[in-house]
Amino acid sequence: MTSAADAERQLDNPIWFCLSGGHAHFSHGGTRARRYLSTISPIGGLPDARPSSVAALEALLDVGDDVAMFGSSVPELHANWETLYGSQLTQMLRIDRTPLPEGDISASILGAADVAEMLALVELTKPGPFRQRTIELGTYVGIREGGRLVATAGERMWVGGFREVSAVCTHPDAQGRGYARALVARVVNRMLRAGETPFLHVESSNRRAIDMYRALGFAPRAQYPLLYTRRIG
Repeated sequence: MTSAADAERQLDNPIWFCLSGGHAHFSHGGTRARRYLSTISPIGGLPDARPSSVAALEALLDVGDDVAMFGSSVPELHANWETLYGSQLTQMLRIDRTPLPEGDISASILGAADVAEMLALVELTKPGPFRQRTIELGTYVGIREGGRLVATAGERMWVGGFREVSAVCTHPDAQGRGYARALVARVVNRMLRAGETPFLHVESSNRRAIDMYRALGFAPRAQYPLLYTRRIG
């Protein structure tokens, strides 16, 4: 039987435990490397950073394919990989089971018909990778102004009883109105009703977002490297 501490330790390598567990059907690969289907996400993971895992990752990707990795098992890659982006992520966890106030802001569940607008908003605001089928990973909610989608938040990875808050973004024209807070509250409350523990990842340099998540009951758990890279040989 897995203890609570052992279950939480899976968050040290969340991508691997997600793709080899709850989201295995959304991914491909084997016992040494896995990644989401390219139409869903560029995110991939390894069980560890050993050469055999790196070799499995290289076998999984064609030349020109990209992959984003973060967590405790981000490897050192050879010269046949091109770094597209690197950063440091703060992983935050909300153990508090108290529901959050959702306010009176009107929000709705987003579906396939909203994907084009979601892709445009993500491209503008850069909250992290989002592709044509990312919406299949969980429930996403959004806020519209004058019919235009201006804010979103939703669910991405699933690690045992832990569920990841993701795709939190607000159009620059609509910032400062509490939309992100309202949407995260709805996503978190949905997770709590399902008996899940919310977690998320945010760039460590984004102090404004970290402060907002702290105010919503999240606490920093760890920091991990983020590597977005492309195989070039």
